Amino acid sequence: MLPALFVSVLSASLAVATPSPKSTVAPFAMMRPSKTPMGLVDSIVVEKRARRLTLFRDGKPSQTYLVALGGNPVGDKLRAGDRRTPEGLFYIDARQPNSRYHLALHISYPDAAHRARSANVGAEPGGDIMIHGLPNGLGAAGATHREHDWTNGCVALTDEEIEQIWSVVPIGTPVEIKP
Repeated sequence: MLPALFVSVLSASLAVATPSPKSTVAPFAMMRPSKTPMGLVDSIVVEKRARRLTLFRDGKPSQTYLVALGGNPVGDKLRAGDRRTPEGLFYIDARQPNSRYHLALHISYPDAAHRARSANVGAEPGGDIMIHGLPNGLGAAGATHREHDWTNGCVALTDEEIEQIWSVVPIGTPVEIKP
């Protein structure tokens, strides 16, 4: 369920802020033996604390976006319904053009470590963690959606931003989600 503030700002439109990327070593640089095909990215890094998603191409930052996260963003995801965005190394394992959100890239959560950790506390790890746009029909909210973390554990962008990312992220792209 979306916060009332999110729904109330549907008609608001803010300029999309794209901060300059910080110097970061691209993860997974050794996973691909040759250069990334023209235009495609070779990895994605999400920094939860900074609410930032960075695309890397040929081991260098190529584009950065501000994001909204799960409504309870501090800490790693432990169980279904905890509204946390997971932390760790994953990959894009599916592309969903017809999801409840404007385009969605499915992340390979839960991995074996997250399943085991959840099982140790008698919980289900949850799933359906994605990088996605805004809920269908609510795209007019634009960048104002980032004023509050509102997802159930996903990484959310504006519709325009997910369209840009969708066009350059193939299945198999590594994703690192940092605290």
